[in-house]
Amino acid sequence: MAAPKPGQASLKILWSKGGAEEIPVQYNPSELQFEKQAQYAEINIPGLIAPLQQFVRGGAEVLTVELFFDTSDKGTGVQAEAVTTLTDQVMAAALIEPSGHAPPPVIFKWGSGFPGSKLPKNQSGQQRSEFKGVITSFRQSFTFWSRSGLPLRAKLNLTIREYLPLNEQLKRLNPSSPDRTHGHVLAEGEALHRLAHDYYLQSGEWRRIALDNAIEDPRRLTPGRRLRIPRIPIGSGAA
Repeated sequence: MAAPKPGQASLKILWSKGGAEEIPVQYNPSELQFEKQAQYAEINIPGLIAPLQQFVRGGAEVLTVELFFDTSDKGTGVQAEAVTTLTDQVMAAALIEPSGHAPPPVIFKWGSGFPGSKLPKNQSGQQRSEFKGVITSFRQSFTFWSRSGLPLRAKLNLTIREYLPLNEQLKRLNPSSPDRTHGHVLAEGEALHRLAHDYYLQSGEWRRIALDNAIEDPRRLTPGRRLRIPRIPIGSGAA
């Protein structure tokens, strides 16, 4: 199979046995849609005008794209070539792979300047030059046929949901290690549960910080105060 040309979009299939197959997109899509959501929990504190918003976790990003394929340039008579010779290669990524017991992950690639490749420096670990995910929705529309009934033109609508194994997520986020002691200077509006999430990845560990710093009322924190963020020994049960 020919490699994609410079500036040509492609879909790489990551087969479970370690092989990868890159499928060039015949025509670059006219539109890409990315959707990213985040889950927040409301923390109700008496006396406030609104509940606090506690970040819980990020949602999987979703890429929606429409691909167009056409083999009608080879004619519509006996010499016609079915467009499924191209579209079935993409369809394979939406089907269960017997050796992996699930559809394989895919990578959508398209040139430089990919959305997410120019993030700020403090989020550089989350920069990307491609989109890795699994196909959760696959719709085919055949719109033109040869005289003998061969499909010659098709549109494929793909929904690809972000796929990131745990080790890859931790590498990108580079969170502070919970088994080391840290120092933190309080900023205006910061809360202990937020610090516990940032340093331990568990907001419920805010009591550990309060006890170590002799904080009696976690709702009354003085900006500029330096706090000691105690280590959590490995194997203590916290993340």
